[in-house]
Amino acid sequence: MERDDVAALVARLDRLANAMEKIVPPTPQAPEFGAADCFVWNADSLALDPVTRVSRIGIDLIRGVDRVRDILLDNTLRFASGAAANNVLLWGARGMGKSSLVKAAHADAAGRVGDDTLKLIEIHREDIDTLPRLLGLLKDTPFRFILFCDDLSFDHDDTSYKSLKAALEGGVEGRPENVVFYATSNRRHLLPRDMIENERSTAINPSEAVEEKVSLSDRFGLWLGFHKCSQDDYLAMVDGYAAHFDLAVERDKLHRDALEWATTRGARSGRVAWQFIQDVAGRLGRRLG
Repeated sequence: MERDDVAALVARLDRLANAMEKIVPPTPQAPEFGAADCFVWNADSLALDPVTRVSRIGIDLIRGVDRVRDILLDNTLRFASGAAANNVLLWGARGMGKSSLVKAAHADAAGRVGDDTLKLIEIHREDIDTLPRLLGLLKDTPFRFILFCDDLSFDHDDTSYKSLKAALEGGVEGRPENVVFYATSNRRHLLPRDMIENERSTAINPSEAVEEKVSLSDRFGLWLGFHKCSQDDYLAMVDGYAAHFDLAVERDKLHRDALEWATTRGARSGRVAWQFIQDVAGRLGRRLG
């Protein structure tokens, strides 16, 4: 074989090897769970990226959702202590503190248990189909994991919800006992209503088709509903933030300005209250944090 032919063959083999590396999924990296309390699942590298500074507030600052707060915290504490616990779906109105409550409940429960074994892992909605790979990294460890997916929902022609169903309760192995799944969503059933109705109208057996769609939310043992807050609840949130950050504003003026702020936003919620407090702190030349 001529030297030029050998060089051409080597070049082809190199291109083939590069193509195979792109096709074959990467080998999952062994996580360093001692690096942090919270992680983000990186689906591209199949690795857990530690989060050293978590964006969250204390659970005592989350107002107007006392009942669901207590239920979520109780479930989280039971799980952290090694007892049985449910997957949780937090659904309802925007801006009412669903994701803030998950992060705050994790911090509170981890602090009470105090053995550094409770970890929070965020998985993005678009990476749900890699959930089985993630569970494979978690199941044979001494740690306990809350898998958290914020703003979870599925659109038309999206079949990745089937991966989530299998990972939560189905499949041969089922969900590892050291893992629970917490998700927030604006939809109670995670799927568009017209998508469910379309299944009902076009299926040979409408009831079975709808059951297939709705059964995803049934995998969550706890459904915690968040509803639009009243004016009193909204002002209580504002007062709680102002007191916590020691913002020196006369109460009547604080309330007047808070209500005007909510009117301009067209909504009352925990998020709107927090944004208002940020504005107040900024006008006072203060930093929050």
